[in-house]
Amino acid sequence: MNKIELAGYIDHTALKPDAKEGDIIKLCREALEHKFASVCVNPCYVKLADSFLHGTEVKVCTVVGFPLGATTKEVKAFEAAQAIENGADEIDMVINIGALKSGKPEIVEEDIKAVADVCRGKALLKVIIEACLLTDDEKVTACELSKKSGADFVKTSTGFSASGAAVEDVVLMRRTIGPNMGVKAAGGIRNLESALQMIEAGATRIGASASVSIINEL
Repeated sequence: MNKIELAGYIDHTALKPDAKEGDIIKLCREALEHKFASVCVNPCYVKLADSFLHGTEVKVCTVVGFPLGATTKEVKAFEAAQAIENGADEIDMVINIGALKSGKPEIVEEDIKAVADVCRGKALLKVIIEACLLTDDEKVTACELSKKSGADFVKTSTGFSASGAAVEDVVLMRRTIGPNMGVKAAGGIRNLESALQMIEAGATRIGASASVSIINEL
């Protein structure tokens, strides 16, 4: 795999709460230079990112219900709709983790579907299941509900919880959803070795803030 091929897997990410406008501008310039798949930014920076990337091959990705997933489905749907209106091409939403762990999958399904309905035909939807907080059975349920609700991807982690992406979770998620959905591995991927391990395990997208140093290892 060469640099361009690897870059095509990567969502170049800046989601820290203290990210400044200058950081987002730098992120966009790096994404254009290295041909990353997207930049992933907080919703307040979608318009700024779109002003740099509109009309290019680099997509604008943002997050919804982030990082806890504990807002209502109506709020998540509104967040997604506003982000798309502001120029987002991809939405990474966090599921209602508490509902899943309370044994209420119908709430999780409604949660995902509310955002999927907004995104359909307008933006790619990735569903963050926050795997580090789930049992394997819960991970499987989250993936099945994401698939049933019309999501395009499942994603391992926010990067803001107990731990990030794990190879075994990517394997489980890929096995559960089959070949036609995407799997995004995110959280703690800081070097080439870990990125390639995730891809080998079945990831079709990598979320990373250390993207430039990762591809420069090639």
